[in-house]
Amino acid sequence: MSDAPLTGHACIHSYLKTLDSSPGVYRMLGDKQEVLYVGKARNLKARVSSYSRPSPQHSPRIARMISETASMMFLTTKTETEALLLEQNLIKQLKPRYNVLLRDDKSFPNILVTKDHGYPMIRKHRGAKSEKGSYYGPFASAGAVNRTLSQLQKVFLLRNCSDSMFEGRTRPCLLYQIKRCSGPCVGHISEADYAASVKDAEDFLQGRTTRVQSQLAKEMETASAEMEFERAAALRDRIRALTHVQGSQGINPAGVAEADVISLHVEGGQACVQVFFIRANQNWGNRDYYPKTGSGAEPAEILAGFIGQFYENKEPPRMLLLSDDIEESELMEEALSQKAGRKVQILVPQRGEKKDLVAGALRNARESLARKMSETATQGKLLDGLAEAFGMDTRPERIEVYDNSHIMGTNAVGAMIVAGPEGFLKSQYRKFNIRGDELTPGDDFGMMKEVLKRRFKRLLKEDPEREKGMWPDLLLIDGGAGQVSAVRQIMSEMGVDDITMVGVAKGVDRDHGKEEFHRTGQRPFALRHNDPVLYFVQRLRDEAHRFAIGTHRAKRAKSMGANPLDEIAGVGATRKRALLAHFGSAKAVGRASLSDLKAVEGINAGLAEKIYDHFHERG
Repeated sequence: MSDAPLTGHACIHSYLKTLDSSPGVYRMLGDKQEVLYVGKARNLKARVSSYSRPSPQHSPRIARMISETASMMFLTTKTETEALLLEQNLIKQLKPRYNVLLRDDKSFPNILVTKDHGYPMIRKHRGAKSEKGSYYGPFASAGAVNRTLSQLQKVFLLRNCSDSMFEGRTRPCLLYQIKRCSGPCVGHISEADYAASVKDAEDFLQGRTTRVQSQLAKEMETASAEMEFERAAALRDRIRALTHVQGSQGINPAGVAEADVISLHVEGGQACVQVFFIRANQNWGNRDYYPKTGSGAEPAEILAGFIGQFYENKEPPRMLLLSDDIEESELMEEALSQKAGRKVQILVPQRGEKKDLVAGALRNARESLARKMSETATQGKLLDGLAEAFGMDTRPERIEVYDNSHIMGTNAVGAMIVAGPEGFLKSQYRKFNIRGDELTPGDDFGMMKEVLKRRFKRLLKEDPEREKGMWPDLLLIDGGAGQVSAVRQIMSEMGVDDITMVGVAKGVDRDHGKEEFHRTGQRPFALRHNDPVLYFVQRLRDEAHRFAIGTHRAKRAKSMGANPLDEIAGVGATRKRALLAHFGSAKAVGRASLSDLKAVEGINAGLAEKIYDHFHERG
């Protein structure tokens, strides 16, 4: 009698006797306990039962998933809506192979009109809405926000400087000179008139553009009649700028005040979802996404999976306009409404303006996917060429490129960029703050060894079986034989000897196009000057260098702007301002006596001692 563990239908059937009809979430696991699939059910027993026996209704994808199932896990919930929300959360967290996965899930920028100052500012905002003010968005990209802000500055002349800069000015800045700001910092506009401009800007962002334009037109006529021709010309320019904003937005639907237009195109096992953001009857940009299709999911499941994950950390609008029906749309409506705290409607329009909006988004999705597939095919040929050039048995699916950046050893950082069949994978990029106190400043060998050691220690800990797609097939490092030898030594010490590693040295005269490639135990070699693979390696190395330099500059800027007072527990923004106002600088605070520190408003005896000890213990 065989003691082999149950798999497939038999394994799934063995769980039925322990399940009831509660709603909940189930996980299918493979023979190495990897999560294959996460699903939700109104009735767990009924759903699992449907997997426990062969059925002609099972697609090839579902049949493969069932055959690989070696165990299952279950979580019951109070409602099916709760199960849906939990399912999407687990999918994003666990990234199962057979689920639809949204890979790019960045937050979107908004426009913020602040409300904590007599002269509010207008600026871009990303992240939690914790500041006091009015938020307008989301916009599809930082570029869409910047374009709109630029035009709004021309029209409404609102400031975008920080409060501290505003308070410290004695003369108007360049923006005032080029008619992008009304100069409130030096009193060139009254608080009441500035407030009226803020209201006009907010009216525009809320879609009340007709009122704003007619008001500006009336003011222009009045100024002209009173022979204030310079003011009339300025108002004319503002009207033109406002018209340009509306024109540059392209689609401005009259009958749709607030909606996300979501269209899906699937071809050759790949999918593109195009999202248009309609707010205040205006188009605030669009983004395309390329979700993984879970080894061949149908359009209804792809779109449902996308929507569930997309709005997991975003507030849904009042309406979603879709190109395709989704599975259990009423349940999705209920889940999104619960999340938003108001009614959210899901429609698949069949006629009229809404249908036209969806058709436009679908056209964009089709064209975007065609471009993506063309780029992927080209990328595949380059990866094949790379494998041939470096003597690899198969094309690399994941390439990691490393570089360092520092100035005379200061603010040293290591950088890793990642590329694969779909190009640069920017969400996988990593930066490493060089920690080695024993390193000689500027020791590039030592820095590279530290970075690689930290990287592979983490890989060995998080993915020892190499099942999660986190391990590279090819390492490219900036340097020649010495760098390769140093890194190979580190890899050998950690027992990682099977990853192809290549050093890219500048070669003769350190020229682009004369690179030499170094591998352990082999003579250096070069590629033909016009070889596409050479250009590809140059792009990879240049991207790593760009990322390393950018990371180093950010670290340097942060260290230059650091204030020693920030390191003292109990000294917040208010007390820091009091100390700086009293002494003039952080350096002067450090030189102050204990009695001088106690004399500062808001600094009690205990805190004064803590501040004094902080500077003098280090001294």
